Amino acid sequence: MNLDNLFEVIWFDSLGAKSASILLHGDDCDILVDPGAAAMQPSYPLPDEEKRRLREQALLRIATHLSSTRVKGVIITHYHYDHHPRPGDPLLPLELFKGKTIIAKNPNEYINESQWHRAREFYEKLTNILGIDKNNIYSEPISREYVDPIESLPVASSRRFPGYEERRKELLARGKKWFRKLTSLWSKGPWLSEVSNDAVIVWADGRRITLCGVEIEFTEPWFHGVEYDRTGWVVGFNAKIGNTNVFYTSDVMGPIIEDYAAFIAEKRPDIVVLDGPPTYLYPYMFNRINLERAIKNAITIIGSHPYLIIYDHHLLREKRWREGVSPVLNYARQRGVRVVTAAEYLGKKPLIDTL
Repeated sequence: MNLDNLFEVIWFDSLGAKSASILLHGDDCDILVDPGAAAMQPSYPLPDEEKRRLREQALLRIATHLSSTRVKGVIITHYHYDHHPRPGDPLLPLELFKGKTIIAKNPNEYINESQWHRAREFYEKLTNILGIDKNNIYSEPISREYVDPIESLPVASSRRFPGYEERRKELLARGKKWFRKLTSLWSKGPWLSEVSNDAVIVWADGRRITLCGVEIEFTEPWFHGVEYDRTGWVVGFNAKIGNTNVFYTSDVMGPIIEDYAAFIAEKRPDIVVLDGPPTYLYPYMFNRINLERAIKNAITIIGSHPYLIIYDHHLLREKRWREGVSPVLNYARQRGVRVVTAAEYLGKKPLIDTL
């Protein structure tokens, strides 16, 4: 399989800055996915100056691709700065989005408060560059009853965790309260509208869109990690390029949730861009139960026998990452599935392995 004709790795954490950016090659144009990058966390074993330099290198690489006349589409899976541009950053000026079709996570619902405000800052500044008054980009919210997303997770909801049941019930109860509080924000609005101007801006959630000859099926909003994760929601997608399926998970941290792994496996993707579990947060902010879930779910995806898995992002932020997911790597070798970091895919060592 000639992967160079299908997609290109732009930047990932294994190269030394937080990012999960790829390029999809269509018939006569390309689609850039998640054009953002952030400096590594304080625990990453590099001087701050070097972390900033690597972030700048990542953004310059993204900007170079965004400047290309071949890039006609941009996908933004959620509003964290390692996935979308920080407004006002001179390394990634919003002028580069002129003439592009932007397919983005809906900023009006199934979004946490932080991303709600970040999205509005981003689109206000972007549409100003496009010559659209910010008062014309808002509309009244659509009134509707919001379905608790836990109801679409029958597999995860039926799981039992001996010794953890009471704590899990407590966390889910808190999560439901948080979710209901957020629905008040979404219902009050105002909502950002889709745009058709010097750039086309449409919301991705649950939609099927064909761009550059690539058929893209977006997921419904998925939790950014565990159930009711306070970091919000993301959209992943399955992109059909010719006869090849490329599944991009965005930030599902493993995935931790069993239903997401089953969904991905059912698509029988040829290539999976999979963000692994955040082992750098273990055990204080990421517990053993959820690490075990993430490992089992990655094994489920490997069981669908993809040709290649790019296993990266949150996983590549600490030196013992291989130890943390060794069952995944061992199972992949047994099944003959190529599982590599983005750096390894490019023929390099992950930077964290050299420090």
